[in-house]
Amino acid sequence: QVQLVESGGGLVQAGGSLKLSCAASGSIRSFNVMAWYRQVPGKEREMVATISLADVRNFHDSVKDRFSIWRDDFRNMLYLQMNTLKPEDTAIYYCNGDRFGNEHWGQGTQVTVSS
Repeated sequence: QVQLVESGGGLVQAGGSLKLSCAASGSIRSFNVMAWYRQVPGKEREMVATISLADVRNFHDSVKDRFSIWRDDFRNMLYLQMNTLKPEDTAIYYCNGDRFGNEHWGQGTQVTVSS
């Protein structure tokens, strides 16, 4: 079982930037898709960005022009660069690895954007 551990969250002012990292205990090439999700208390977890083994990327419409996702298969890392942060980006951010429907999750990292 590959473990995923997120880091990089914190408190930032609106307009600022954060870079989230996700470290995998094994090869991330075992996941056909990796992703970042986020969740606000009382709401469903939502997809923020995904990246496939072929480096095809998808983004939630609300972050499309502000966030970027990439993977480092050599270091078994997944990243999310978040720019021009808004208060509505405040959430717990989770790293996800999908192996043909078998999903792996990290414990989450809190991102708080102050206005």
